[in-house]
Amino acid sequence: MKTQVGASATSGFGTSAVLLNAANEVLLADLKIADHYFDRMRGLLGTGNLREDQGLWILPGNSIHTFFMNYAIDCVFLDRQRAVRSIHSNVHPWRIVWPQWRALSVIEMKAGRAKELNIHVGDQLRMQAGDAGHAGP
Repeated sequence: MKTQVGASATSGFGTSAVLLNAANEVLLADLKIADHYFDRMRGLLGTGNLREDQGLWILPGNSIHTFFMNYAIDCVFLDRQRAVRSIHSNVHPWRIVWPQWRALSVIEMKAGRAKELNIHVGDQLRMQAGDAGHAGP
């Protein structure tokens, strides 16, 4: 069975938000939240490639792996105040990003998007409640 691309890439997660930068500009309009154990474990496994406006916010989480994935992703690690602690671009399948110092969560997005969105270490990001009215801790 072929995995659908795009719209179904983050389906199955119950809550969502919009990712904004400090200037209140929308970076990702469809940010799904993986804040339960099984959602964090599953992550993006078995999904098709992400759309430009999609991402997955894993919390808590300060490391990731791309085992069993079939596409590369960018990983933006955030601290408790949602400041960017580190960025790992174009993380290919079958890789590990080891624990990031002082990171509390990670946003996974389409490969190349962190650079396109001009996200840098030290940037302050914020989440606005999406369709389920939940924007994380």
